[in-house]
Amino acid sequence: MSGTHTEVPTLVGTTLPEPVPSDEYERCPVTDVVRRVGDKWTLLVLVLLGQRAHRYNALHREIEGISQRMLTRTLRTLEGDGLVRREVFPTVPPSVEYSLTPLGRSLFEPLSALADWAVENAAAIAAARHRPEVQTKDARPRTMS
Repeated sequence: MSGTHTEVPTLVGTTLPEPVPSDEYERCPVTDVVRRVGDKWTLLVLVLLGQRAHRYNALHREIEGISQRMLTRTLRTLEGDGLVRREVFPTVPPSVEYSLTPLGRSLFEPLSALADWAVENAAAIAAARHRPEVQTKDARPRTMS
């Protein structure tokens, strides 16, 4: 929320140009963060690292179905965004530990709010997804050609 509009979330209170230019949308920091957090593995990696630091193999074992390549890519991306810290220990062979940075930890308050909302509204969302399509009198059934 903004300091001047405490009753209106800033997202809703933001005036957008009409139409919204696609290049502006692509450069938007909110779009960037939502895409990052919304990809297949990022949220799970962040949650696990939020619980404690992990060595690479331990993290890989805790995420069923993720390939080593995808885990490496996800961790590198999060490290590049400043959300994850990678620490190499001088052992033979070298071991690597991943943890959240202060910036990564700061993401948990808004993510927790989104998670709470999702859990509270899961039944309503599921019901809406299974509702039959509303057809108007002008709607024509689709035909396969």
